[in-house]
Amino acid sequence: MTVAIIGYGRFGRALGSLLDAAGIDYRALDPTANIPEPHRASSIQGLLTGAEQVVVAVPVPRMRGVLEELSPSLKPEQLVLDVGSVKVKPVQAMTEVLGTRVPWVGTHPLFGPLSLSMAERPLRVVVSPNPLHPDAARRARVFFERLGCEVIEQTPEGHDRIMAHTHALTFFVAKGMVDAGSGVDVPFAPASFKALSRTIELVRSDAGHLFTAIQHENPFAQEARKHLLEALGAIHRELESIPPEASTPDTPHMTLSALETGLPELKETRELIDQLDHELVALLARRAELARRAIRAKAQVGQPVPDPAREDAVIASRRAWASELGLDPEGVESIFRAVLRFSRHAQQT
Repeated sequence: MTVAIIGYGRFGRALGSLLDAAGIDYRALDPTANIPEPHRASSIQGLLTGAEQVVVAVPVPRMRGVLEELSPSLKPEQLVLDVGSVKVKPVQAMTEVLGTRVPWVGTHPLFGPLSLSMAERPLRVVVSPNPLHPDAARRARVFFERLGCEVIEQTPEGHDRIMAHTHALTFFVAKGMVDAGSGVDVPFAPASFKALSRTIELVRSDAGHLFTAIQHENPFAQEARKHLLEALGAIHRELESIPPEASTPDTPHMTLSALETGLPELKETRELIDQLDHELVALLARRAELARRAIRAKAQVGQPVPDPAREDAVIASRRAWASELGLDPEGVESIFRAVLRFSRHAQQT
């Protein structure tokens, strides 16, 4: 399989790293990007020749123009995929520009460069079935599954409605907090804020096109923002109406369902332990992926796989962290020696 990538920005580069890891050859074209020599194409013809999949990884507002530029050189046996964060407009553009002549499919990888750098798993991709090319979604599924992704099928409208009430609103709230100066150089923060901090950092670091795309290119985002602002306004007015002398005011919108009778604290604690253990297993999966990435990097430079000095340093630092948190260093060392054995096994699989 050979993949052509048009657009080598943040996601194009991230996709290239996934293709490299899967042993799939690719070429990329982007006059403004620094593309590694083995993968650099100098023209559209050179990009598309022999490519089975053509990934259009450009901002949504540029997509129609890029498709029109690619269209004369595309072959009926090739599959064109977009990877935009919205789906209605890209699918409309592909319908009008490519139609029934060249197979195409709308997709949205629900991950980005940061997710890949942190080895988050699973990697999920939304694929929108295409009635004009019934086999296109299956081919896209095979492609993404070869990259280790889980595939979810959803219509363009269904995708954008869900994204409007999740992705777009999350970034909308985070952007508001960034502009209000929330969380800037604070000496401490509660756990509730830490749950938002990563999204705030994403908004801070983003060049702007992603935020703009998910707000302005999603036809359902404006309605979602309006409903959120109305709900926040109602909560604000309700809070303002509470008399200052009220020591324990009721807040109906924040009422939580009561725990079951019979040792409710134990039930709640066990649920929290289960949740934490699930997070620990997810972190182990990420660590295993990073361990595999490390062994690939060592192979490229000819370094030996065993690294006793590194392992000794890992154990020493983890023991120090344990002491700082009031934990038993011996117990934490035992855990991390097991983690290191787990990582070594993961490197061999």
